[in-house]
Amino acid sequence: MTGARADELSRLAELHGVAVSYSPAPDRTVTVPAPAVVAALSALGVDASTPRAVRAALTARERELRERLLPPTVVHWAGDPRDPGALAALPPGTRVRVETEQGEAREATVPGAPGEGAYGSTGREPEPYGSGGRGQESYDAGTDPRSHRGAAPLVAGLPFGVHRVTALAPDGRTGRAHLVVAPDRLPAPRGRSYGLLVQLYSLLSRRSWGMGDLGDLAELAGWAGRVAGAGFVQVNPLHSAVPGVPTDPSPYRPSSRRFPDPVHLRVEDVPEYAYAGDRERLDALLERAARLRAAVLDKGALIDRDAVWELKREALETVLAVPLAPGRRAAYDAFRAAHGQALDDHATYCALAETHGPDWTTWPDGLHDPRSEATARARTELAGRVAFHTRLAWLTDGQLRAAQRVAREAGMPVGVVHDLAVGVHPGGADAWAQQDVFAAGMSVGAPPDAFNARGQDWGLPPWRPDRLAATGYAPYRDLLRALFRYAGALRIDHVMGLFRLWWVPRGSAPTEGTYVHYDAEAMLALLALEAGRAGAVVIGEDLGTVEPGVRETLQRRGVLGTSVLWFERDWTGDGRPLPPERWRADCLATATTHDLPPTAARLTGDHVELRDRLGLLTRPAAEERAEAVADAAEWLALLGSLGLVDRTAAGPPGSAEEAEVRAVHRFLLRTPARLIGVWLPDGVGDRRPQNLPGTCAEYPNWRLPLADGAGRPVPLEELTAAPRLRALLEVFAQLRDG
Repeated sequence: MTGARADELSRLAELHGVAVSYSPAPDRTVTVPAPAVVAALSALGVDASTPRAVRAALTARERELRERLLPPTVVHWAGDPRDPGALAALPPGTRVRVETEQGEAREATVPGAPGEGAYGSTGREPEPYGSGGRGQESYDAGTDPRSHRGAAPLVAGLPFGVHRVTALAPDGRTGRAHLVVAPDRLPAPRGRSYGLLVQLYSLLSRRSWGMGDLGDLAELAGWAGRVAGAGFVQVNPLHSAVPGVPTDPSPYRPSSRRFPDPVHLRVEDVPEYAYAGDRERLDALLERAARLRAAVLDKGALIDRDAVWELKREALETVLAVPLAPGRRAAYDAFRAAHGQALDDHATYCALAETHGPDWTTWPDGLHDPRSEATARARTELAGRVAFHTRLAWLTDGQLRAAQRVAREAGMPVGVVHDLAVGVHPGGADAWAQQDVFAAGMSVGAPPDAFNARGQDWGLPPWRPDRLAATGYAPYRDLLRALFRYAGALRIDHVMGLFRLWWVPRGSAPTEGTYVHYDAEAMLALLALEAGRAGAVVIGEDLGTVEPGVRETLQRRGVLGTSVLWFERDWTGDGRPLPPERWRADCLATATTHDLPPTAARLTGDHVELRDRLGLLTRPAAEERAEAVADAAEWLALLGSLGLVDRTAAGPPGSAEEAEVRAVHRFLLRTPARLIGVWLPDGVGDRRPQNLPGTCAEYPNWRLPLADGAGRPVPLEELTAAPRLRALLEVFAQLRDG
């Protein structure tokens, strides 16, 4: 590549939010391969395949940005007395009309002297995806050169919402934009509390059908709130999985993030269950479910999600044949009206998947387009199945909201914390229904880092930032609104994706990707808007490599971070464990996560033995063991120096380990963290991670029931009476009693 073409390509990439380099460390910069930049631009609809194409695209983009009146989406934070930069820069004499989400309208004419914007020229170039505020590179707070010159802001007094702005300049140019007016901060937790972290499928009771369900979630929340004084229960993503046998068990690669999976339904809690006619069939299914449950709890079988769904689907076929009573019918119709086309598309995908398979890219050509005549005919022909899947979405939504009600009635200030996966399966429902906002030929992943020198490809298609902005972020808004219907708080997996995502071209190694930037201000504003409407807390999973300024921006807007004990070291100093008083307050503090070893395994080094057995170690086992022992010893030394380890009396085998696990959680309580999470398997001594990154067939990821230290499954009924769990939760008595 010649220097001239490289400069032009870099400029073109910059104007479309595509990175040409990145810094994995403060003292290191990596240049992105040109083919990755060209591929990312192509996925954004920009031809950069030849020098001539680059020049033409650059000229067109610069002209577009120079001549447009408004970017697609503009953000105004409540409390800011100034207009957004995009409105402040409108030419004098421009007529502006705002139509609010609430149905009101206001009009104004931009004042100012000739040659100036309404409130003075900003002296800056337009931003490609900017919301009219600060540029993508400035995540931290800074000065803003906008000046009002005494004029009343155009946005003064506007209600929260996503409004429409139309601008007509004196020279005849017209601009239209979505105007997001959002609270300046997200809701904060009420006081300080602790909660339980659990993978719901692993939490079987003696009533569930072979995997944990929403009835089990409600029972756990009710017990934890009333008896243990917990403030929340956090679960894995409950998004709709890709159908088919076998299905992908990972909750982080769903078919749809907007609609939950009916496999989590407690069938007996569906009101129509009591009135179903074929009792013999239902009784037979209950017997089969009991055998499936016993296989897991009593015989050590893995959780078989496909077998569970087969039973529930058969049962629900019978239950849904019962006509809805008038009140239930009205509620169902209201749900359908609230979710509209998105619900119809989701149910249609599910019906088509039953006929043509779970990957829409392999369907007959006419069905690739959700708006085609062929799809419309199929929707009519499969109307019964479409209605079935629509009802399932409504029933699951209802049980999710019921679980949150139970949690709040049990005294939980937060309730159920749901998890938002970073993306969706490329062959699933969302990718089919929203093809216009996904980047074709691209996959989300991560660049090489200290933990994975080869980088990562997660196989999830990314959203196109330009298409999101053009729609006023409608798919993102709808997703948030749907989740906040039943969430007391929302954990956002890889929250850094609100700022940028690593795009990997299809067929390329993860190392051959690049970062593509999103309008973080717009994404955060909409998050604040929807969370504020729901009164919900938001927790960002900000582990790993985080771009400078991102954590500060998230904290400023009220998004809590995630702090995991084993990663909290003085990385800019001597590398020793960070003492509790130096932890951040605005976070969820935990000892471990679903992707990490349980605390007992970390303290004993069992996690190294597991990885050694599976051939996953990249260094000699002796070195790995020595490092793990030293790591645990450093933390135990700190815990001991703080007087947190109670070994005053000899106890039965395992009591020393239990004392150390409790000491870890006493340490977490010593930090200023607003929320503290207890990994539920730590309460029974489970040593197995629920997911072991880097494995597939080698390890039963996402299929393990909650078990004790010997690997014996522990049902919910025994769990809540377990002395080890109760002793661990007693660590937080001061939060409960306070």
